[in-house]
Amino acid sequence: MESKHVHQQIAAMRQSFFDEEVLDEIFSQLEQLEDQNNPNFVEEVFTMYFRDSTTLLETIEQAMKTVSITLAKMDRILHQLKGSSASVGANKVLNEINKTRQVLEKGNLEGTKAGIWEMRKEYDSLKAKLEPYFQLKQANSVPKEK
Repeated sequence: MESKHVHQQIAAMRQSFFDEEVLDEIFSQLEQLEDQNNPNFVEEVFTMYFRDSTTLLETIEQAMKTVSITLAKMDRILHQLKGSSASVGANKVLNEINKTRQVLEKGNLEGTKAGIWEMRKEYDSLKAKLEPYFQLKQANSVPKEK
């Protein structure tokens, strides 16, 4: 009975990611790549995403403090982060990146800083939601959703 409750909890957590538009259909496509030989594929992809994205965000945040970054370099970093976020289906992070890049194109440095703060907020929120999901899923060896 407990197992059924845990499976329902995992399913509800997963569904909330889509209901809240935190993730998009790319996440579902990644899940379809999981199999018995690689049951934690999505978690592994997100582990790499969080590692790489954290580095990119820290680079942008540091550069914004020192004003030593050109708008072109910042746009390249945001473009890289955009690609990473799109490839895992991080919908809200992606939306904030797109908004920030639009502000950056206008040369609005203060607006860009505000956008980066919002982007970081969505990124941290995504990470905070997915980590317990993956932990619960792994602890209970739940097969992928179809």
